Amino acid sequence: MRKDVRILLVGEPKVGKTSLIMSLVTEEFPDVVPYRAEEITIPADVTPERVPTHIVDYSEAEQTDEQLFQEITKANVICIVYSVNNKNSIEKVTSHWIPLINDNTDKDSRVPLILVGNKSDLVEHSSMETILPIMNKYTEIETCVECSAKNLKNISELFYYAQKAVLHPTGPLYCPDLKLMKPSCLRALTRIFKVSDLDNDGILNDHELNIFQRTCFNTPLAAQALEDVKNVVRKNINDGVCDNGLTLNGFLFLHTLFIQRGRHETTWTVLRRFGYDDDLELHQDYLFPPLKIPPDCTTELNHNAYLFLQSVFDKHDKDRDCALSPEELKDLFDVFPYIPWGQDVNNTVCTNDQGWITYQGYLSQWTLTTYLDVQRCLEYLGYLGYSILAEQESQASGVTVTRDKKIDLQKRQTQRNVFRCNVFGASGSGKSGFLQAFLGRNMMRQRTINEEHKSYYAISTAYVYGQEKYLLLHEVFPDFDFLSDAELSCDVVCLIYDSSNPVSFEYCAKVFKQYFMDSKMPCMLVACKADLPEVKQQYAMTPLEFCRKHKMPPPQSYTCNTAAAPSRDIFIKLCTMAMYPHMSQTDLQSSTFWLKASVGATVFMVLGFAMYRAMLRSR
Repeated sequence: MRKDVRILLVGEPKVGKTSLIMSLVTEEFPDVVPYRAEEITIPADVTPERVPTHIVDYSEAEQTDEQLFQEITKANVICIVYSVNNKNSIEKVTSHWIPLINDNTDKDSRVPLILVGNKSDLVEHSSMETILPIMNKYTEIETCVECSAKNLKNISELFYYAQKAVLHPTGPLYCPDLKLMKPSCLRALTRIFKVSDLDNDGILNDHELNIFQRTCFNTPLAAQALEDVKNVVRKNINDGVCDNGLTLNGFLFLHTLFIQRGRHETTWTVLRRFGYDDDLELHQDYLFPPLKIPPDCTTELNHNAYLFLQSVFDKHDKDRDCALSPEELKDLFDVFPYIPWGQDVNNTVCTNDQGWITYQGYLSQWTLTTYLDVQRCLEYLGYLGYSILAEQESQASGVTVTRDKKIDLQKRQTQRNVFRCNVFGASGSGKSGFLQAFLGRNMMRQRTINEEHKSYYAISTAYVYGQEKYLLLHEVFPDFDFLSDAELSCDVVCLIYDSSNPVSFEYCAKVFKQYFMDSKMPCMLVACKADLPEVKQQYAMTPLEFCRKHKMPPPQSYTCNTAAAPSRDIFIKLCTMAMYPHMSQTDLQSSTFWLKASVGATVFMVLGFAMYRAMLRSR
């Protein structure tokens, strides 16, 4: 909502503009009225909407046309004052003032107008019969108020309506000619309904309505009040109530009714609570709350954010198969202005046999987005209504900024849960197959992947010493002449070569010597395509000799050309190296070290599967 309101009073001389302002301030009719009142500011604590209000007077005798145009441009709402006993002042409303104001304001964002009939104490009749056709002709006119500065009649109401026209305007919500909500308002309220429909059954039951009421208005509805609301809907539309709950049509009807009865503030309170601005777009401050990320720190979702995302998954997994079908995924993203995940996501995370994103894959993709583009993650959480449903100040409260990696190295322990492994290798060495193998896909399944939907990332979980961690693999494009800071920034490096290609290892050696030899970055050499006959590498030393010389673990043989899912042992090793970069070369070469890590992983994978099955049953 706006931080302040600026009200400008215009009109013909002698219609009582200045008297209205002075009567409001002094609460009595002034004996002596100056040509023009000075600008006054009404403090927030004495206005109904708790917003500071500036009231500006205009005097033709004291101000130039240029000064008037400037005031029109600055005004949030303009009161056109006429005298109810002066037909000329009424005619000037349409012949002079409205055209003048429209000529000096943006066509796409007209300033709201209030017609003010002053001096009602001098006549016994109302001017409304004359004014109504004017109001019907000009949609920018919010309302008309008849008042008397002398009798103090409707003075406070006049400025309340002016303030309300700015803070709760009709224009963005409703089309009076068609007597229908505007499309942008329908879209916003439909999204709010879907976010509030916690079980995704298309109905707001009493529990969901009470949460909605408490969220927007800080108070629950009494049982009888809830029933009264539903009865109003039942009497007016046939499909507004179903199974004793409010349908989308019923929800939209209620807000249409609020607007038609002049209770715009109710609808605006709901819209603003769910992040909408005056143009019914989600506010940038809502979508992108401030989040400071120091250098060498990463971003991860915290426990509360994961719980929220789990509830969103459960809400849309209608068949309870722990995977999201294309229809279920589309339904989940229905509260977004666009579909945020492309086809490449299915090749970035784990999917089931049908190629649908699994529960684990879904959480992995959110983890990836948070790590690589936290601003995008905040935006997505905003669309889902995280801060509202989780009762948090903003989406930023769902993100943990990890401590500097240098501190982790000093303390020889880390609090992080996501680790990045950059995968280097010459073209054709097997990098893409290596990434897909991490997601459990053997060569046969990899052949079904559409090249257009290829992903250069793969993310899943790995268990190290009984701890579940996320390992993010990133395939680096083999451009040896230029590697960006992002391509060099990671927790562990995987250098891949094709053991059946005699010139494949040379690329790995060059990358290591140029970029990683003098760093403390843990590196692992992987000999891919181990199912093919191994050939001697055309390099000054063998891969094993190279590893010994540079104090790296020995080369690891790997293949994804298997009947079942490829082995995950190598990924556990990479995650372990990322978690414990301070481990000595002796530790890394010790079979006991790897055995402990792998056994812990096996035990927790079994436990994880058991919990997964238990969760299915509980659903």
